[in-house]
Amino acid sequence: MSEPHKASPARNAAQSGKPVAIGQASKLAAGVLIDRDGTLNHDRGYLWRWEEFQWIQGAPEALASLKKAGFKLAAVTNQSGVARGVYKESDVIALHSKINEDLLKRFGIEIDAWYFCPHHPQHGCQCRKPSPGMLLEAAKDLGLDLSRSYMIGDKVLDYMAGVNAGVRLSVLVRTGYGRDDEGNLPKGALVVDDIGAAAALIINDLKSQGDR
Repeated sequence: MSEPHKASPARNAAQSGKPVAIGQASKLAAGVLIDRDGTLNHDRGYLWRWEEFQWIQGAPEALASLKKAGFKLAAVTNQSGVARGVYKESDVIALHSKINEDLLKRFGIEIDAWYFCPHHPQHGCQCRKPSPGMLLEAAKDLGLDLSRSYMIGDKVLDYMAGVNAGVRLSVLVRTGYGRDDEGNLPKGALVVDDIGAAAALIINDLKSQGDR
């Protein structure tokens, strides 16, 4: 399986064919793994320019609330635009750096780790969702206990990546492709309107564990 290369601080992404990560940890922790396009930002198709990036309303605040609750955050995103020649790995890393800069400037937080799969869907890699590769790498790099962690995304493949990785809860949001994909989920799957509602659900679930 492809290994991630580290992208914070930003570095040359010449290591072709590898998802990307930020951060290290010394002990197991609870984390939230989050899809990018359609979950954090409006999905414009093969997005790589900061000038075209637009947060989904409430997304930065949701990330801040998860951070305040003590979660580590990792973004896990399929970026086949690299394999298709639409943009380069370095473009993806640059965008992720800009996103973190914006979060740090306005909310005093950063996403701890960024992972992307640059492969074509037909490549057959183990990092492209719904395979759990990026989530497993995040757990390894950030010291996450996946049984205490969560996945948020707007597609069935995001939901299933969480299930395949063994997270505590996988949640679909209705932003992005979520409304279209909702009907294709397994019976009983968790679905909420947006990442703000997902964050509230996750924080309440964490509190309920403490009350037991």
